[in-house]
Amino acid sequence: MDFVGFVADFRDTTMNQPPDIATLQALPLAELMRQALATKLARRGTSFSLCSIINAKSGKCSEDCHFCTQSAHYQTEAPVYPLLGADEILKAAREAQKAGASRFSLVTSGRGLASDDLPRMLEIVRAIRKEVGIKVCASLGILGESELGQLKEAGVSRYHHNLETSREFFPQVCSTHSFDDRIATIKAAQNVGLSVCSGGIFGLGESETDRLSMAMSLVECGIDSVPINVLIPLPGTPCAALPPLPVSEIIRSISLYRLILPKAAIRLAAGRESALADFLSSAFMAGADGMMIGGYLTQRGRSPEADRQFAEEIRQLWSI
Repeated sequence: MDFVGFVADFRDTTMNQPPDIATLQALPLAELMRQALATKLARRGTSFSLCSIINAKSGKCSEDCHFCTQSAHYQTEAPVYPLLGADEILKAAREAQKAGASRFSLVTSGRGLASDDLPRMLEIVRAIRKEVGIKVCASLGILGESELGQLKEAGVSRYHHNLETSREFFPQVCSTHSFDDRIATIKAAQNVGLSVCSGGIFGLGESETDRLSMAMSLVECGIDSVPINVLIPLPGTPCAALPPLPVSEIIRSISLYRLILPKAAIRLAAGRESALADFLSSAFMAGADGMMIGGYLTQRGRSPEADRQFAEEIRQLWSI
């Protein structure tokens, strides 16, 4: 079997044997992109998914994630407010659906969901499913099976919990919880029957080897939805002075992720506009096939209309 065939069948037949990382790294960018796009079209067709999130509770987070303006450890201009009311969240869910999103995610700051917020969150999820009908995701921090089971029963279908970076590099990014804490939450969500969306951030100072290590951890966890963020170095955070990743490294990493995770939805999220600029379409010719639209917690994105038109144009390119 050639290398492309090996990677394409990786999750089906060789789950316990990682792909040859040296072979992956040795491929030139043009060849990586060619193989990645071929794998995307063979395994996932011309599907292109759009999702949207709402910053449902913002600021004063106890964790010290070095990239995040919502951490209470740093002096930033991030907004601070408690859990939003149901009416405001329902309005945002309707707008997301109207903009073309197939999923709407509720995101809260903090290590985990506060106990007094859980009953309100369950009511909000039920209301979204009943009154809007859009699929509901949640990103509520480190939770256990009890809370996650209640969320699933209320109507959450997917839990979002990023690994952020590799196991090896994680201590350079956060000290208030561990990589294993994040793995445990992913496993707990899967144990109650939730799908899991998990990825990370490129440009935290990690190496390509770290990015590949994170990809392999995602394979080991059986993740089928992978959001990729590119660092936005925001004032007040420890990452503020980090240099931007070259476009070639970002595109290369997306291609590698497609080859390692041939069946997964690979979604571009925060930082895609600023980091890729005129090369945004290249990411989708390198295997990415989804986007987050409508903004990213404390940062605004492009208009949903522009993203929807962009997605249609990419589908047309894939069909040629």
